[in-house]
Amino acid sequence: MPDTTITEAPAGFAPLERRALAARVAQDIPEGWYCNLGIGMPTLVADYVPPEREVIFHSENGVLGMGPAPDPEHVNPWLINAGKQHITLRTGGSYVHHADSFAMIRGGHLDLCVLGAYEVAENGDIANWATSAGERAPAVGGAMDLAVGAKRLWAVMDHVTKDGRPRVVRRCSYPLTAVGAVRRVYTNLAVLDVTERGFVVREMVPGLTFEALQARTDAKLLREG
Repeated sequence: MPDTTITEAPAGFAPLERRALAARVAQDIPEGWYCNLGIGMPTLVADYVPPEREVIFHSENGVLGMGPAPDPEHVNPWLINAGKQHITLRTGGSYVHHADSFAMIRGGHLDLCVLGAYEVAENGDIANWATSAGERAPAVGGAMDLAVGAKRLWAVMDHVTKDGRPRVVRRCSYPLTAVGAVRRVYTNLAVLDVTERGFVVREMVPGLTFEALQARTDAKLLREG
């Protein structure tokens, strides 16, 4: 996904930067879960799980037990994630064939997948691979398999586009990756749960009011409780 981080903070509150947002996602991944990290912002999540916690990160190109990004002086040029970024391997980690990697995905063996998104709808639809029907994107890639194969799907994205259009919407306007798949959305303004009633606000950045968040959101927001 392109970098659409808001660079100018609105009065009274500051959106999370990309790394702070990745760290926020990392806080919520339970001990012992097998988790795929999608291309883009989600790959940063691996940098914020401390070594003493056991979260087993999966990369669709065939890595199980992926660690954080390496220091520049310790780069293994042959060890990369699905986004072609250099990574490390945690103790006990392994490489697997690409077909075996997708067998893990399609077989329902992943507890969680974290994907970047262009839009997420109030019913859990996700659009994350193209911004128009005529866009010449190579393909949806493994995102479609991950969205339906993992037990849970969390989306991470900026709350609005660079020109201020909401990404948290009533219905997606972009080509869909999966229907009704997203359970939770992490944006640089808030954490939202996708429920049968719609988006429930679990958390907001300090200083942001519910009304200000709703003004930046197409879908109706609900208060927790």
